Amino acid sequence: MRAVRPFLVFLLALAPICLPVGGGRADTLPREVIARFVMPPFSVGEPVNDKGVWSLLSSGGAKAGFVFETEPLAPLPGFSGAPINLLVMMDLNGSFMDVRLISQNEPIFVSGLGEAPLRAFLEQYGGLSISQSLVVGTPYGGAGGGSSLVYLDGVTKATASVRIAHESILAAARAVAREKMQGVATGPPARPDPDHAEDLTWDDLVAKGLVTRKTVTNAEVEALFAGTLWRADDPQAAADPDGVYLDLWIVDLGPPSIARAALSPDGFAELQDFLSISGTDEPILVIDTGRHGLVSEDFVRNTAPDLLSAEQGGLPVALRDADLLVDLAEDAPDGTAMILRTDRRLGFDPTQPWQMKVQAVRKHGMFQPQVGSVTLTAEHTTPERFFTRPEAPRQSPPWRDALRNRATDLWVAGGFLAGLLLLLGPGMRRFAGSRLFMPARLAILAGVVGFIGWWGQGQLSIVTVLGVLRTAWEGGSFAFLLYDPFSLLIWGVTLLGFLLWGRGLFCGWLCPFGALQEFAGVLGRALRLPQVEPSARWDRRLKLLKYGLLAGLVGTVFVAPQHVGTVAEVEPFKTAITTYFVRDWYYVLYAAFWLLLGLSLFKGFCRYVCPLGAVMAIGGVLRGRDWIARRAECGSPCQLCRVRCRYGAIERSGKIAYSECFQCLDCVAIHDDPSQCVPLVLASRADRQKEAAE
Repeated sequence: MRAVRPFLVFLLALAPICLPVGGGRADTLPREVIARFVMPPFSVGEPVNDKGVWSLLSSGGAKAGFVFETEPLAPLPGFSGAPINLLVMMDLNGSFMDVRLISQNEPIFVSGLGEAPLRAFLEQYGGLSISQSLVVGTPYGGAGGGSSLVYLDGVTKATASVRIAHESILAAARAVAREKMQGVATGPPARPDPDHAEDLTWDDLVAKGLVTRKTVTNAEVEALFAGTLWRADDPQAAADPDGVYLDLWIVDLGPPSIARAALSPDGFAELQDFLSISGTDEPILVIDTGRHGLVSEDFVRNTAPDLLSAEQGGLPVALRDADLLVDLAEDAPDGTAMILRTDRRLGFDPTQPWQMKVQAVRKHGMFQPQVGSVTLTAEHTTPERFFTRPEAPRQSPPWRDALRNRATDLWVAGGFLAGLLLLLGPGMRRFAGSRLFMPARLAILAGVVGFIGWWGQGQLSIVTVLGVLRTAWEGGSFAFLLYDPFSLLIWGVTLLGFLLWGRGLFCGWLCPFGALQEFAGVLGRALRLPQVEPSARWDRRLKLLKYGLLAGLVGTVFVAPQHVGTVAEVEPFKTAITTYFVRDWYYVLYAAFWLLLGLSLFKGFCRYVCPLGAVMAIGGVLRGRDWIARRAECGSPCQLCRVRCRYGAIERSGKIAYSECFQCLDCVAIHDDPSQCVPLVLASRADRQKEAAE
């Protein structure tokens, strides 16, 4: 631990300088920056709060929705410790219009795969709604058939990162919906209950309040236009002030019992045929027995009614003519009737109060007349008993989905790790002394490279350590660790290794890039390449380098966190393991340099440069025992283990420097081998001489 102490002292001295006076997120983006992401015909309106939410305007200046950043509303940290900041455009019905990337510092996207796969992933949100159950991944087994879950394709090698982005989008969108779009449903909408039956007539509908009636006289309309340019533009109203201008009847035809009472048998049958095709529409019957007429002469069937609109919760409800022939029940009022429809998926809840708005229009002048209008409002609600609310599909927490998706890999890895722990624990001395030790070790390291590294993407990285550090400082959530259960399993075993052996378990047995370096060393010796080994003095000096690099990386977290992903490229892990060397040439050249150097300098990166190795050495402080047996003769006079140790982890005194021990077990094998251990050889020789003398 001598090499660790200067680093700890340096880090403590550095902390007051590099730590900011407070953690937290940067300010929201200004309007001009947000506007760059919004494409015509839309534009950015006024801010609606101080959390990065802006109104979204149509080309005519009307409010079309909201545009907002995800980071201020849902600052879920990614693997670098920094949130993925996305821009979301959402309409007034809660449907995603567009999702774009503002900034991210995920290691896999910074310089691994690049941002193109992430941007392609975000393109899937267009047209989807927050009322839908959106999940990242593929259906489990046959769960996709008939499920109301909407599956988004993830990104290979970056599933955990896109899950974090997905949760950020949903959390931010729901926060906006709750605060600014109270009428938008964030779960499955209520739908008519097909099993609920009541024997009703039109008179029953009226008596039980299932029909809303709104009556407006000519005089009342005159009063609304009083004092305006159009006050005298309706002679009929002036001549008959007590006459009825609007006699509006509103009935929700979604529940079958109500529809059967309001329509003739033929009309009911036609409506049911329509609903069997358009199952998410809620049909609304409107009748006017006054002189308003519901629509103008210019109205076109199967379009939105020009004089009628609706609202719920302060938000517009999209109405459209159902284009059905209305055949009313015999006792229903006789007048102008039409059936409108609205899609429940867009947030309309028929069991909550909503308002029908009727425009009363007047024209002033003969040529190019000026048009003026007033709004007449009627409120309607249908009782809850006629509807059913399906439970939202139970979505597993993201970490549970991640566990399920990698269940097979986790079982295989768990078995592999359990076997390794047994070999290095109770069976260590027998394993180390076996003639098959070296072939078995190389086979294990090959499995580490192939399965844990390239297949499982379980290469641990300093990026995770720095992300945890940044998250702890800024007070964020550590949930991002759960999105990659495979790596988390490796971390768990590594932490257990700290207690039992120190750094050696990971650095000597579980690091895929370390295994590649060891293979390079074996190949170099097989090819009889000259081997380079620094002197003891330079070996000690070079081992301090990794602690200096770790200190610099830690300082970057606080001084320039946006550059953490860049400086972490000192690790060649992403190139060699995560992306299989498929990267820009300079990254490949850097990784290849260390592997080629390993042909002559044994595991040079691991011993001298690796900042994660420095973390592992510091973590080794938790080691509760000196697990490598020593004898009094170790170091004086015997130096065999020290000479054989290629890691320089044994001092002249024979003491083990566990902070540099990679658990290769060479010294364990020597210690127990009577043909190699010098004290045992001498003792055996003395015994033989004594026996000969007798």
